[in-house]
Amino acid sequence: MNKTIQSLIKEIVKVEVSGKNQISGTIIDLGSDMLVLFNGTNFMYIPLEHIQNFEMDQDNEENIQGPTEDPSIKALENQQDLTFKETLEIAIGRLVEIYMIDNQPLHGQIISVQDDYFVFYSPIYKTMYIPITHLKWIIPYVQNEGLYGINEKNKIVGSNSEVLANTFKKQIEKFIHRIVVLNIGGIKSHNGKINNIDEQIMEIQKARSDAIYLNINHIKTLHLV
Repeated sequence: MNKTIQSLIKEIVKVEVSGKNQISGTIIDLGSDMLVLFNGTNFMYIPLEHIQNFEMDQDNEENIQGPTEDPSIKALENQQDLTFKETLEIAIGRLVEIYMIDNQPLHGQIISVQDDYFVFYSPIYKTMYIPITHLKWIIPYVQNEGLYGINEKNKIVGSNSEVLANTFKKQIEKFIHRIVVLNIGGIKSHNGKINNIDEQIMEIQKARSDAIYLNINHIKTLHLV
């Protein structure tokens, strides 16, 4: 556990997360590879690998108050630390907000967590495949909070009956000759038919132009059309 961050638990800080995202909040807890920040409204679980820098927020211009209840996802009594992947596993089936790219948070449910990626169901994009390494943070919904105004008890979720590969690369190899959308329409979005995957390089056939070759390590989200 990082002693520097641990010394700041219950302090209000400004955190810069990858992608030039500035977040202010109270550090609530610290895991082996993440911290839990309360931004005045939500508990945010942020991987340490995406934290660029942080500093004390002496002014607290946003007037952030501490939480009145404990976070809904926390380590068990017999656990010293909670890892980010364990957080995702605990969140399976719960409504969450996740963030990867271009100020486009996604809302929905985590269906499954594999070795290096997870399957996410969004009412907008349906079933999505997301490498864990690109996930900047996860925010669990509060209890009884609905999604898009739909009663939480009546939410419709995707099926988890799919047989999943244990790695992202092996999973997307199943989609060769399928039409996909990469990176959810962001600045570096691509869509087309997967022609081939050769080690780390994916060949995508565009609609009316030549194929483009992408490094799969830079794919943040993938969903089928």
